[in-house]
Amino acid sequence: MLEVKGINVFRGEAQILWNMSISVEQGEIVTVLGANGSGKTTLVESILGVHHPKMGKITFLGEEITFRSSFLIARMGVSCVPEGRRIFKDMTVYENLEMGAYPMKARSFLKETVGWVYSLFPVLRERGGQIAGTLSGGEQQMLAIGRALMSKPILLLLDELSLGLSPKITKEIYGTIKKLHQEKVTILLIEQNATLALRHCYRGYILETGRITLQGTSQELLGNEHIRKAYLGL
Repeated sequence: MLEVKGINVFRGEAQILWNMSISVEQGEIVTVLGANGSGKTTLVESILGVHHPKMGKITFLGEEITFRSSFLIARMGVSCVPEGRRIFKDMTVYENLEMGAYPMKARSFLKETVGWVYSLFPVLRERGGQIAGTLSGGEQQMLAIGRALMSKPILLLLDELSLGLSPKITKEIYGTIKKLHQEKVTILLIEQNATLALRHCYRGYILETGRITLQGTSQELLGNEHIRKAYLGL
């Protein structure tokens, strides 16, 4: 479904990603693990068309999207929950969800999709008329996920899903990710929380200073001595 092949990405004069290659097949949950500054968000933004690689290419559903505009990539079925949530804080919860139904196709199913999001996150139904900036951190993350789902994505990108959340809320949100997977949503999960991510994914990649240094199934990575020491504290 998604293939990132040998991309080199710069921000200004600084190279952030070096010969980066990952793939995500339909129906999978794949994670990319890495510390702060390893290049995880730059990878997400490159897939979304925010950064254009100097070398390499990115394909989605068999079409090259390396230099395609972000709004066209969104129309193809890629949606993102960005790091830091980036909800519209001065708008209501419902208005935020409406903004997520950007593609014309999604607008046709607005009422149905809002109902689906409310079934995943009942608290958003209760808060529908509330100003989004007054929500708790966990509720804002739920809203960010709900907004991303409003476009009925084929591929969902989740950047730092558990960042800043309590263990209880994190567990609840990962439970929702499991439900989404059961509903055939393909997910690329960008995380620092290695234990949670590897317990919920099929395969994973380790990103260190802009380079993929390890890859394998979740079980292979959980059993890897380097991963156990560097990411699991064992």
